[in-house]
Amino acid sequence: MKRKIVVLLLCFAMLCTCFGGCRQEEKIQLIDDEYRNFYQIFPGSYYDSNGDGSGDLQGIIQKLDYIEEMGFNGIWMTPIMPSPTYHKYDVTNYYEIDPAFGTIEDYEALVEACHERGIRLIVDLVLNHTSNKHPWFTEAVAYLETLEEGQEPDLTACPYVGYYYFAKEGAQGVNWHKAGNSDFYYEGVFVSEMPDLNLENQAVRKEFEDIIKFWLDMGTDGFRLDAAKEYFTGYAAKNTEVLKWITDYTKSVNEEAYLVAEVWERGQSTLVEYYASGIDSLFNFPAATQEGAVMKTARNRVDVSEYVTWMINQRSQDLEKNPNYIDAPFVSNHDTTRISAQSVSDEGVMKFAAGLLLTMPGSPFVYYGEEIGMKSKGDLDQNKRLPMYWSATNTEGITEPPKGAESVEQKFPALDEQMEDETSIYHYYKNALKVRNSYPEIARGDVTKVEGTFPQGTAAVLRQWGEESCVVVYCNAEEGTTLDLAAAGLSEYEMKASLTVGEDAVVIENNEMKLPFGSIVIMK
Repeated sequence: MKRKIVVLLLCFAMLCTCFGGCRQEEKIQLIDDEYRNFYQIFPGSYYDSNGDGSGDLQGIIQKLDYIEEMGFNGIWMTPIMPSPTYHKYDVTNYYEIDPAFGTIEDYEALVEACHERGIRLIVDLVLNHTSNKHPWFTEAVAYLETLEEGQEPDLTACPYVGYYYFAKEGAQGVNWHKAGNSDFYYEGVFVSEMPDLNLENQAVRKEFEDIIKFWLDMGTDGFRLDAAKEYFTGYAAKNTEVLKWITDYTKSVNEEAYLVAEVWERGQSTLVEYYASGIDSLFNFPAATQEGAVMKTARNRVDVSEYVTWMINQRSQDLEKNPNYIDAPFVSNHDTTRISAQSVSDEGVMKFAAGLLLTMPGSPFVYYGEEIGMKSKGDLDQNKRLPMYWSATNTEGITEPPKGAESVEQKFPALDEQMEDETSIYHYYKNALKVRNSYPEIARGDVTKVEGTFPQGTAAVLRQWGEESCVVVYCNAEEGTTLDLAAAGLSEYEMKASLTVGEDAVVIENNEMKLPFGSIVIMK
């Protein structure tokens, strides 16, 4: 794995354990490799640079200093290509930028600005389906409408018919939709406006190879692969073969390009099979949402020792399928309820969930607005993609909500106010990212459980990466607890950093560590 060392001068305050942490006055070495701290942006709701109500690429450029200062060195943008919908997951042109977001020149400027800051930029690549307004589809339907009764399509006359799944009336089902005024139907598993592509068709694959190369040549650092579980719904082996093709081709163009796929699957035994494709990362759905390991632990629905065991077992299984894999944990994204809803707006639980996420191995993904505790509402997708809450008093840059979104009152203060409050959710995220960046073995290291004696609600893991190692201690005991360091086998270690969710600090006295609920401690 190729990597370079980039030294970022970040001076921290002297040892401190209140409200989020112990920090040390030293230089942080950020490693320029495939491991990243990713910030997910829904562009239309992020920052509006020109006052037209829509977030845009220039708006993201204006906020890159903020993103970098938070401690993120990777950005995932949801789709930016032309589309008739607000969400842009139904593409009409794979070689352009949606006018709502800007131009190709704006994109080139964003890539350059990211790279100047050591930030890698990945974009959503939607190849399960197109828009029903994509020229491939409209030309195919127009051709089918010219066929006489009983006449079969001729792919030499219209090759685009082979790009999709078309069949006569007998093949229709709940996911099949009428193709214009023809006698044919087409498959669209999600909605009729998103006809499914035939990824067994070599011409379709060649189209996407050209598309991938186009964006990589533009300086794009990789792709998030949408809906990989639905390439062939119900056929994991065929989906894995598609991921292998995409991975092999992408790496042939740029061996350092990063790929992460959305395989929405909670069953680890199924999810792990996709790593046989050789892809860099799969989103860690077993960790995510209110039913995932992170939030269950943060809400004290399972003991933290169970969480540690789960994390180690999952990592072992993934490594067996792909020794070079990079986990991609997350708690929320644009398709799920936000962390605030998952935690019933409990600030301590929200912070602890962030701490658990940001001390996991791999490349964590944080959805914009989670760093200030933004709220979502219900199952409506638009409510999960509301405007970034920059300020309650200054509307500059704040976008219009997605069409159809409901009014959602935010429980926690806007960013500008939280930046002034050292106890805020914002500062917790910032401190957690500083800790992660200070100890690169957290992201990259092997993980083993410390097998000393630990009271209920506590556990520890050893992270080992080359010559670097640290121990991470977790506590989700509801009322806090005291850890006997000698019994735990940690009496020779020193506390180097801590993250806490409330006013109570981590304290070491007489070889005992007092741990409040939600505390995370780094020891060396």
